[in-house]
Amino acid sequence: MNILIAMDSLKGSLSSVEANKAVAEGFVQVDSNWTIQTVPVADGGEGTVEALVNATDGEFIEAIVTGPLGKPVQSTYGILGNKVTAVIEVAEACGLPLLTKEQLNPLNTNTYGVGELIIDALEKGCSEFIIGLGGSATNDAGVGMLQALGYQFFTHDGALIGFGGSELKSIAKVDARNVSDRVKAANFQVACDVNNPLYGPDGAAFIYGPQKGATLDMVEELDNGLRHFADVTLEQSGIDLQQISGAGAAGGLGAAFAGFLNGELESGAELVLEQTRLEKKLKGVDFVITGEGKLDGQTSMGKAPAGIARAASKLSIPVIAIAGDISEGSPSLYESGITAYFTIVSGPIPLEEAMSPEVTLKNLRRTAEQIGRLWCAAK
Repeated sequence: MNILIAMDSLKGSLSSVEANKAVAEGFVQVDSNWTIQTVPVADGGEGTVEALVNATDGEFIEAIVTGPLGKPVQSTYGILGNKVTAVIEVAEACGLPLLTKEQLNPLNTNTYGVGELIIDALEKGCSEFIIGLGGSATNDAGVGMLQALGYQFFTHDGALIGFGGSELKSIAKVDARNVSDRVKAANFQVACDVNNPLYGPDGAAFIYGPQKGATLDMVEELDNGLRHFADVTLEQSGIDLQQISGAGAAGGLGAAFAGFLNGELESGAELVLEQTRLEKKLKGVDFVITGEGKLDGQTSMGKAPAGIARAASKLSIPVIAIAGDISEGSPSLYESGITAYFTIVSGPIPLEEAMSPEVTLKNLRRTAEQIGRLWCAAK
């Protein structure tokens, strides 16, 4: 028997690596001679660095960078096994978890630390970048990141602008003369699973601003700043940031990567699965186990389990999905290539207890063992 396990993280409980290990332990209880492969996966958000570093025998790098409010923060990124590709989650430098609820204010927060992580990786010999967007506490259109990379933004009076979303409305001129050749030559693949434009009713400020601490008045000010920045960019460089699908991701970081760094905005799950060489590892596999914290209609819209299922279905390999919570009436799960799905929760239990790592580990092991025994009986 040849089994491939590719679990996404169960957010709030286990990482992808931990979930894979628990499932593998369950199958070993059935037959210790089975061949079991594990593939860490993610969808471009939290856990992407860990998944790709582990999948490629890379290394974790720690760096102190400027946090979202200008204070130093300890961040971690990864360099993959090829030694030239860095994988960075922007939340490590400007994420919501770095701030208290009282500190949230996208008029003040900035993405400067993301640029510092990129510089650190460049200095270590990296030229290829995988960027995971998501979880940012910012709405500065990535201008802070660009400032760290050498871009200069001037006011009408010729002064350099400050930091944060409130400064966008003051930009009158963009100067790229201090951007290094290393930055210009770098290649950026950006995991982005939203298609929001930069500004407007569906833009970064209106859709994501409130969860970052923006009041209605702040949202209006931020949106006007994003619109102004886009107008200045279009006038001076001919780049129409508003027409870039996903430009509004992570408070406008999507616009900065695509418009200023020639980054490619791609499906996060597909990008990660490509890096882990999933399709190659599927050859000769009898069935696949995948899953995440919650399976629902959104799973088929770019999440990792659906991407895994689609790849396996091309080779007619059955895919069994498991999760802590499953929304019934989701035919799209089958349409994405999932053969069957099961919840790992055996009965009524408080949510906090169900999500505890100890309980989740036990439930994953038990569910995997039962799936293995059923598979044996069916054979």
